[in-house]
Amino acid sequence: MVGKKWLKLVKRLHQKKYRNEYQLFFVEGKKGIQELIDAHLQLEKLFVYLEFQDSFQDVPVEVIAQKELRFISALKNPNGLLGVFQVPQPEKIENRGWVLVLDDIRDPGNLGTIIRLCDWFGITDLVCSEATVDVYNPKVIQATMGSIARVNVVYTSLPDFLKNTELPIYGGYMDGVTIYDEELPDVGVLVMGNEANGISPDLNDLIKNRITIPRYGQSTAESLNVAMAAGILLNEIRRK
Repeated sequence: MVGKKWLKLVKRLHQKKYRNEYQLFFVEGKKGIQELIDAHLQLEKLFVYLEFQDSFQDVPVEVIAQKELRFISALKNPNGLLGVFQVPQPEKIENRGWVLVLDDIRDPGNLGTIIRLCDWFGITDLVCSEATVDVYNPKVIQATMGSIARVNVVYTSLPDFLKNTELPIYGGYMDGVTIYDEELPDVGVLVMGNEANGISPDLNDLIKNRITIPRYGQSTAESLNVAMAAGILLNEIRRK
């Protein structure tokens, strides 16, 4: 039986204030846990069902009962494995290659998907506004499918970051130059805006290059999902 202290702690990690206080977060599922172990993140505790106790080599595990895991899990149907890790310190942005910037993304699924896209397209630095959803939210972590291990996520003031970068700055807008006609550089910053309101007005003067994904045919769709749009733009950045 798992001690009540650990059950209470993991339950608290569902909330951002406790993740910040303890500097801990948790991930569920063998793949996600293994990805973080391989990336040398500090594992504090690994809870598994009895049938999974031999799933990890040279890693101590603690067997947990189904009732206990249901109590602390963020999943409707827990998968039998939950690891608690230390929050890693973000690395300094080196202004090499392309940097993706997120302005007040609120949906955990969108942020998790965007982190997977960064991993796929080799974007190592992701800069988030301070109002963007917490990257260690359990729903974000689950949506990253382990890609969080390979993407450096930094939260900061976006106006300050954009004012101080030497990289060319591009923003995804509804009324920009079509991405298919734009001559894209080898390095740069791509800014993506909030799901409902787009890029904040206080950033507009700092973004010199407004780009868009053109709409075809007779579509009356209002806009693209921000993660979908980020994927299309990153694909074009890498293709050129």
